[in-house]
Amino acid sequence: METLWFALVAGMLAMYVVFDGFDLGTGIVHLYVARSEDERRRVLQTIGPVWDGNEVWLLAAGGTLYFAFPVLYASSFSGFYLPLMMVLWLFMLRGVAIEFRHHFDNAVWKPFWDVIFAVSSALLAIFFGAALGNVVRGVPLDAAARFFLPLWTDFLPGASPGILDWYTVLVGVAAFLALTLHGALWVSLKTDGAVQARARRAARGAWWGVVLATVAVTLVTFRLQPQVPARLSAAPWGVVFPALAVAGLVLAWVFERKGQERGAFLASCAYLLGMLTSVAFGVYPYMLPSNVDPARSLDIHNAAAGAYGLGVGLVWFVPGMLLVTAYFVFIYRRLAGKTTVDEQGY
Repeated sequence: METLWFALVAGMLAMYVVFDGFDLGTGIVHLYVARSEDERRRVLQTIGPVWDGNEVWLLAAGGTLYFAFPVLYASSFSGFYLPLMMVLWLFMLRGVAIEFRHHFDNAVWKPFWDVIFAVSSALLAIFFGAALGNVVRGVPLDAAARFFLPLWTDFLPGASPGILDWYTVLVGVAAFLALTLHGALWVSLKTDGAVQARARRAARGAWWGVVLATVAVTLVTFRLQPQVPARLSAAPWGVVFPALAVAGLVLAWVFERKGQERGAFLASCAYLLGMLTSVAFGVYPYMLPSNVDPARSLDIHNAAAGAYGLGVGLVWFVPGMLLVTAYFVFIYRRLAGKTTVDEQGY
């Protein structure tokens, strides 16, 4: 049962990155791909109806983590208190920027909110990547499963690391590049003309960065976290997850060069899913490794709720997720096709 809930939490986080990832990526590239007010409004129209709804996957993952793995929830949310507050502020700034630029028809305020939207989107991508790097690297858990990390110390991933060190920054940069590619391919899918042409150029540039960052992060992770190669050696079938990431990255390039926007975007989705499931597979059964003493790591057993609660929760979880999935299928089918500048929209 614990393994099932681990997979469910990992799956919801992966879905969040796929869906809200193109929102963040759109914010990252929109100052480059959109040069006029009409073009910027059109780029915002590509995410306007869905950007807040996409965040339901993050809320669902957080709620499920609280229910299924309360020890992990308590430990991580207290230990990562500072970056979580920073992420919360970035979420608020991003939402305010999207909405306020529409409500304040002013030649000074609109460019200001555009910059806030771009900067907050970029920083969120980097912070989420750094958070993932912290989970893979491990944190200094004590005997009571507690820890505290400053924002940085000496930038070395040793026994007393900070939230930011050279490894977590590397993963943050990789996340930034991956979501830049993802967002550019989304804009290319939803627009045409000059905006689409710039989005395609942005995607091609970001693709090379993603390739280099993926190779670098993979090599460093295998050296820094011994659990990852050990897990792959114990269960060789897990190679399907990195294979999915590689296939997605290659197909994103092939489809983009052929002008097949839908195929390129779906390939980018496959890359993100492959990378995130590779991480989940690599650290399993750990959920938050200890970089001081592996015996203190939080895993699917010592961080989980009781078996009865997990069983009852599954009964309620399944219909809830089916409703969410049905809603997403409906809304994305309803909003299929290219965007237009709507006077009542963004």
